[in-house]
Amino acid sequence: MTQQSTDQPAGQGTFAGMPQRLYAASPSRLLAYLDCPRRYRLQYLDRPKPKAAPQRAHTSLGIAVHNALRDWWDVPVEQWSVDRAHALVAASWVDVGFRDAAMSRRWLRTAQQEVTDYLRGIAPGNRPVGIERTVSVRTGTVALTGRIDRLDDRPTSDGGRALVVVDYKTSRRPSTVDELRTSLPMAMYAVAVAGMFKRPCVDVELHHVPTGTVARHRHTAESLDRKVGEVESIAVDLRRADADYRERGVESDQFPPQVSALCGWCDFRAHCPEGSSHVPERAPWAALEPDDSGGT
Repeated sequence: MTQQSTDQPAGQGTFAGMPQRLYAASPSRLLAYLDCPRRYRLQYLDRPKPKAAPQRAHTSLGIAVHNALRDWWDVPVEQWSVDRAHALVAASWVDVGFRDAAMSRRWLRTAQQEVTDYLRGIAPGNRPVGIERTVSVRTGTVALTGRIDRLDDRPTSDGGRALVVVDYKTSRRPSTVDELRTSLPMAMYAVAVAGMFKRPCVDVELHHVPTGTVARHRHTAESLDRKVGEVESIAVDLRRADADYRERGVESDQFPPQVSALCGWCDFRAHCPEGSSHVPERAPWAALEPDDSGGT
């Protein structure tokens, strides 16, 4: 979920002594700026917004899997079946980004099998307390809003209960504990959940649907505080960059391209000479199957 900044538009003043508005954003907006300031500008600031590349195959697959896992909890337990799981994946499937129809059908079958295998490990009684739940947190600097895939309320070994933030992953590479430990969005979702439910929330998990593996991490109060500080620091930089853009537009020097291998995947590479000349564009299906440019 993306939110526009609540900063005052250029030319609109404020009264002396008025507190500065919080910088409104989503984790994806913050990370877009860290990954590449140029892509951030193209995606969030330029108007009219530059045309993005068509949806890629791995995105089509990921949407279908996430939708199926979301809708599974609306199915009565007595109707839980392999056929129903397959039908949920098929209902959200779109033939976008694949090399051809045969490739799309092959990956539809793969996604259906992966979702079915994953759901076998879910007991009917372990009903989440939140599915596709929008959460938000406010600090002294930023108002952060995002959406979590799943929120569990589980019993603990000492007889208590714990809130656990769950995020689904559909990439071909399994998720790692280090990836989870350093994840800014997952930490901030835990902070937001704790504030909204008035209960501690320190446990986060990445569920890799293709393999059924789970990466788990338990934050401390100190590690969550560090992530809050990181978010506030990025928000300060973004407020400054956004203000400079309002003054100077595309002439602003706050949005240099961060060229890397990711330029081959960028949805806005057609509008970035530096990125488009740095590496060849990856085929729309390259994240699922190799392409001529060495995709994996």
